[in-house]
Amino acid sequence: MSAPASFRWRGDPLSVPSPAPLRPAAAHAARSLRVLQLIPTLTVGGAERVVALLARHLCRSGHTVGVVSMYDSFQTWIEAELRADGVPLFFLGKRPGLDLRMVARIRRTLARFRPDVVHTHMYALQYALPALASRRYRVVHTLHNLAEREAHRPGRLLQHVAFRMGVVPVAIGAAVAESMRRVYRLSPRNTILNGIPVSEYAPPAGARDQLRASLDVPADAPTFISVGRLEPQKNTGVLIRAFASVPLRSTAAHLLLAGDGPLRGELERQARDLGVLHRVRFLGVRTDVPSLLAAADVFVLASRYEGNPLTIMEAMAAGKPVIATAVGCVPELVVEGAGVLVAPDDHGALEREMVELARDLALARARGAAAAHIAHARFDAAVMARAYEQLYAEGADDAAIASL
Repeated sequence: MSAPASFRWRGDPLSVPSPAPLRPAAAHAARSLRVLQLIPTLTVGGAERVVALLARHLCRSGHTVGVVSMYDSFQTWIEAELRADGVPLFFLGKRPGLDLRMVARIRRTLARFRPDVVHTHMYALQYALPALASRRYRVVHTLHNLAEREAHRPGRLLQHVAFRMGVVPVAIGAAVAESMRRVYRLSPRNTILNGIPVSEYAPPAGARDQLRASLDVPADAPTFISVGRLEPQKNTGVLIRAFASVPLRSTAAHLLLAGDGPLRGELERQARDLGVLHRVRFLGVRTDVPSLLAAADVFVLASRYEGNPLTIMEAMAAGKPVIATAVGCVPELVVEGAGVLVAPDDHGALEREMVELARDLALARARGAAAAHIAHARFDAAVMARAYEQLYAEGADDAAIASL
C-alpha cells in the first residue's frame, strides 16, 4: 500500500488514492473492495478501536480502506496505528453540537474516495444519510450500544428512516439486537461480536513484577483493575465505595484505574475522603493495557449500561476473572466459570464478590484460566473482520441505497 495519508477539510481539494480496477472473481470474497469507515472521532474508545482493528484487517486482506473522523485529529495512538498501516485518514473539522456543514463535507469525501461500501458508526450515520441518498452505495451501520443509548430521539428517527431505505444494521450482541426490536421494530439479520487481537493480551514476561514495582503495589497484594473512561456511564464511584469497605481493607487490596475523564477529580476526592487513596492508583490513559492486566488479579467493571465492552474481552484474553454488572451484552461475554455478574449500582454485591476473590486468589486464577479459554475461542478480531468482509461482499455489486 502507498504511504499513509491524512486529510483535514480546509476547503481545498482532497487528494486520495484513485480506485484500482476490481478483479473479476467467481466469489464475492475474492473481490477487492473500497471501504470507507465513518465515525465521529478517533479518540480512544471502544467503537474507535473496533474501527481501527477492522480497517487494519481489511487492508491486510487486500482491500482499500479509508477512515473518516468528523472531528479534527486528537493525535491518539489509534490514529498513529492507522497511519502506520497506510490507512488514509480524513478529518472534517466538525464543531460541537449540530454542524450541518458535515453533510457537504461527507459528500465531497465520498465523491473523491468512491467507495464500494460505506460503514458508519455511532451518530455519523445521521450526518451521512443525505449524502448517501444521492448515490447508490452498500451501506452498513454498526450499533455500538443499546439502541436507546446510541442516539437521541431525532437521531433515532433518522436511523429508523435509514434502515428502511436499505442501510444494513449490525448488532454487536444479542442484547443490542433485542434493543433494535424495541426501538426500530426491526430484527437485524447480522449480529457480529466485537473483536480484539487476542494474542496481544497474553501476559508479557516479567510485566507483573515490573508494573507492581513501578506503581508501588506490593507483590502479594490482591489487586483489582478497571479500564475505561471516568464518566457517569462507568459508575466508578460505586466501585470505589465497594473497595473502601472494611472487609476489603482487611485484605490490603489495591485498585488500578486506567483511563481518564471528567469525573477524575471527583473520584480522587472520594477515594481520599474514604481513606483509600493510598491504595488506589489513578493511571490516566495508558497504551500498555496488556501489562497492566498482567499486574492485576481481577478485572472489575461497574457500568450502569454497556454495549459489548472490549475491556472485558481484553481482561478475559489476559486470563483475568471478571466481576461486572449485568448490563448490555456483558452477560453474553462473562459466562459461567469466567466470572460473576452483579446488578448495577449494587455496591454491596460488588463488595462481596471482590472480597471473595481477594481472599481466594487460587479461585481467581481458576476463573481467569476459564476466561482465557473463552476469549481465544470467541473474541479474536480476525473473526470479526471476516464476518464484516463477507457482509460487505454480499451487496457490493448491488448497492443498498437508492436515490431519493
